[in-house]
Amino acid sequence: MKLADRLRHIDPFYVMECAKAADEIARSAACDPARGGRPMLYLNIGEPDFTAPAPVLEAAQRCLSAGRTQYTPATGLPALREAISRWYAERFGLDVPARRIVVTAGASAALQLVTLALVNEGDEVLLPDPSYPCNRHFVAAAGGRARLLPADAAARFQLDAAAVQAAWGGHTRGVLLASPSNPTGTSIAPAEMQRIVDAVRARGGFTIVDEIYLGLSYDDAFAASALRFGDDVISVNSFSKYFSMTGWRLGWMVLPEPLVAPVERLAQNLFICASSVAQHAALACFEPASIAAYEERRAAFRARRDLIVPALRQLGFGVPVVPDGAFYVWADVSAHAASSWDFCFDMMERAHVALTPGRDFGPHAGERFMRLSFASGLPQLEEAVRRLSQAL
Repeated sequence: MKLADRLRHIDPFYVMECAKAADEIARSAACDPARGGRPMLYLNIGEPDFTAPAPVLEAAQRCLSAGRTQYTPATGLPALREAISRWYAERFGLDVPARRIVVTAGASAALQLVTLALVNEGDEVLLPDPSYPCNRHFVAAAGGRARLLPADAAARFQLDAAAVQAAWGGHTRGVLLASPSNPTGTSIAPAEMQRIVDAVRARGGFTIVDEIYLGLSYDDAFAASALRFGDDVISVNSFSKYFSMTGWRLGWMVLPEPLVAPVERLAQNLFICASSVAQHAALACFEPASIAAYEERRAAFRARRDLIVPALRQLGFGVPVVPDGAFYVWADVSAHAASSWDFCFDMMERAHVALTPGRDFGPHAGERFMRLSFASGLPQLEEAVRRLSQAL
């Protein structure tokens, strides 16, 4: 069977390959407490250990009991779009009309739809290196070329306007950013984001910002949506991270008005709609009890960050930029190993701590850095630190 040429431009998702290896070790006798083993500690996957709060679960149960499982409009339940619009107003002081909001089957579907709507064969899109691998693969799947620009600690591992201006060429169509970022947990400072948007706008390009960790910001200096910089900015968001609904596969994007109808046409054909049960449940995300729970969880994530960053530094890992959002630390392993890939597999085997090597996130420093997820609770993080200390 002959495969499509586009697959040549889409690498394996090494995060998942590492997760499979960790699971295999976890099933071994060495990880079986009944045989004196230590269970695997998973600090590799970016999934909150919190599940959807009670009001969301109850809303889903009511939806099922009432049989409200039919298709919704391709752009999402009108009530949910209105609720998201109010959230932007209440949390960020932004006027984002519901008509510009499109509800999607997760942020992944949003990125697929918007890249298909904007990227032609051969178009170039600029991304930082490091960045989440699937984002560049959405560009490749649309026929475009994702161009990774090395981003170092001085730029918070993010693109800046100077890098965008220097790299922009005849085939460049836009930029795809993430703030806060996976894998670094760092955000683009608002003033720098303004400069990037201005530079892209002056060249007739598009600015897409992955903001799925926007609710999980720990520093007021960075806790701002890129939507404040103009109606032409495209924001992708999700119910997975801040709202703790990973497996529900529900997200949204905010689009310039002229882009809504073309994206709706694509969504009608490719997805029909996002899960109706997930959408009805997500209405409860914006109830006061749910928001209070989410804010408690945000404080818990911050406490985890404040434990793990100094602990890693004490163990000899370089953490050149403290994460201001999300739940990741981008840590330099070069004091302990030449390859983060080898180091992470060694720690899986010897310490039973699963970490993510940097290979997925770009070639610039992927062999030197690893990603640690502090989405696990403080006891697990403390035990992981103890094990890493013993192993090192």
